[in-house]
Amino acid sequence: MTKVEVFAPAKINLALHVTGQRADGYHLLDTLVGFADIGDRITLHSERLPKSFEVTGPEAVPELESDHNIMWHAAMKFWQADTALSMQLEKHLPMASGIGGGSADAAATYRGLLLLRAAIEGHGTPRDPTSEDAHAMLEIGADVPMCVLSDPARVRGIGEQIEPIPDFHPYPIVLVNPRVQVSTPAVFKRLATKDNPGLDPWPDSFEDRDAVLDWLGAQRNDLQDAAVQDCPAIAVVLEALEQSGTCRLARMSGSGATCFGLFDRVHKAEAAADAIRAAYPDWWVQSGRLNGGRRAVPQLIRSTT
Repeated sequence: MTKVEVFAPAKINLALHVTGQRADGYHLLDTLVGFADIGDRITLHSERLPKSFEVTGPEAVPELESDHNIMWHAAMKFWQADTALSMQLEKHLPMASGIGGGSADAAATYRGLLLLRAAIEGHGTPRDPTSEDAHAMLEIGADVPMCVLSDPARVRGIGEQIEPIPDFHPYPIVLVNPRVQVSTPAVFKRLATKDNPGLDPWPDSFEDRDAVLDWLGAQRNDLQDAAVQDCPAIAVVLEALEQSGTCRLARMSGSGATCFGLFDRVHKAEAAADAIRAAYPDWWVQSGRLNGGRRAVPQLIRSTT
């Protein structure tokens, strides 16, 4: 049996500008994304048993164990082998929460399948993604290609134009979700203006923490106000982050309801997370760093015959 483990980091929209809408209904975005060291874990097995799918973890729900799961969509597109495929999902990210949990899981599945195939065939390293792969990933979900990279990046179009940012500072971060699922289509429907300006010109360097935080503060999430109309709890989350006193920037990620706070020191982020947990024990609250890409490389755990 060959076994591969892959970390699926949360995707954070640090800024999200809606710049248009195509004739087919897809919205055009200009967004800066980062990836946290908070996320799900995927385990893939190649074995001579019928396929199986098991979901565990604190955010596991029965509906995830289905052939309709986005991970199976990825497996059907990218797994072509004589042996069956079994998958385990250790779920830590809330569902429908604006931090790319499903897309991150599909992307991690894809990365793991490349390594699994290379291990079975006796190659040292997996093959590089192809243009056909990229097209198939977009068919699974617009966020999947950026989650495959799991590196800070500017993303435009419907998610296919990705410009990695190699020098992005690893900010301490707090993620907070009020345990309310938000409908992405409903949020976009509420958006009054869909042809907003894109991101401002880049800072001179993304290594300058303070300059980048100032720049980020001048950007927007164009979906935030619309999401607050559907989910007023988002405004309460943002207020809780801002009231920590040490949060440098608080904003909603994606279409919500998860919000993030950026901090300049780890201990400040951890203290803010502890205070929010104490005040709102029913919320999902996690602290970490924006460096998920470093952990997202698939790991070959064991290969036996």
